[in-house]
Amino acid sequence: MVKKRSGGKLKNGIIQQAVFWIALFVFGIFRNYGELEQPDFREILYYDICHWIFQIIGANWIYSVLIRKFFEAKKYFLFTVYFVGGIYFLGVLNRLFIVYLAEPLFADYPQDPVCDIFTDVNYLLFYYILPIISGSFIFISVKFMLRYRDEKQNALQLQKEKSELELKALKAQLNPHFLFNTLNNIYSLSITGSGAVPQSISRLSDILDYLLYHGQKERGSIAEEMKIIKDYIALEMLRYDERLDIEMVEKIEFPGLIPPLLYLSFVENAFKHSAEKTSGTVTISISVRTDENNAIFTVDNPLFENDQNNDTGIGLENIRRQLNLYYPNRHSLEIKQTDNRFSVGLITPLT
Repeated sequence: MVKKRSGGKLKNGIIQQAVFWIALFVFGIFRNYGELEQPDFREILYYDICHWIFQIIGANWIYSVLIRKFFEAKKYFLFTVYFVGGIYFLGVLNRLFIVYLAEPLFADYPQDPVCDIFTDVNYLLFYYILPIISGSFIFISVKFMLRYRDEKQNALQLQKEKSELELKALKAQLNPHFLFNTLNNIYSLSITGSGAVPQSISRLSDILDYLLYHGQKERGSIAEEMKIIKDYIALEMLRYDERLDIEMVEKIEFPGLIPPLLYLSFVENAFKHSAEKTSGTVTISISVRTDENNAIFTVDNPLFENDQNNDTGIGLENIRRQLNLYYPNRHSLEIKQTDNRFSVGLITPLT
């Protein structure tokens, strides 16, 4: 599914570029043809093709490299330096291309010395650099309009997918079976006079509050998500008692945000496909750590012979779509299934 979407996106990008640059090329030919008193259409066509090639190169370089990697990352000094140096270099290449490669094919003009080509900045500016900048400006303006349209559509789709995920998560984590067992265990503790009753009720209340209120937010802190996961595990341990072994590693050295219910959905899936499938001891490993750039989350659980389709568990396919909308081309989701273990590894950016 992801490959098909990536292929379709690439195809649409190529089509959009082709339509834009062909339209700009045709417009340039008619403009130049109308400005000359005795135009030579053949010569105009050749010159426009030469300029057109470097407009395409320059516009894509400015947008894809300078704007996306430097300007949007607020590296303005590097953006300015690379822009000035790069646009001058493209202007020189464009003139060298025309003088030494293109003109000999259709005209008999004297060739300018290479030194003059590099040093005649005024001529480069008005006849080579400005055409590249003007074409790039129009191209980048169109790209930003298309990005705004796509981001708006993605935002609407994201809200729709988020609502579906929250609904499925509520059904998965707070299904009647889970609530019944939790409340029944708390009731049993109350009969025996256990001191764990108030804490168990508090944990159940925290989970309900998080799912019903905090789950509506677009982002939530990783620390907050892990607290709810611990509450969820504590309640499940009331249900499974000594046969549940939880190995948890938590190293949140850098704070970060994630979509609410993201980690909790993976943990619930681990319980559903391990502890619920056997009466024996079950070991579930959960790890979350952050560095300066990413949050790394893993969960590992046993896989039993009668449950080999763990990869299609409730919510996993929905989570994949969510990740593609929240972190397009900026996340890594790895799902591994062996003979007796199932593991999920997720890497997402902190911002």
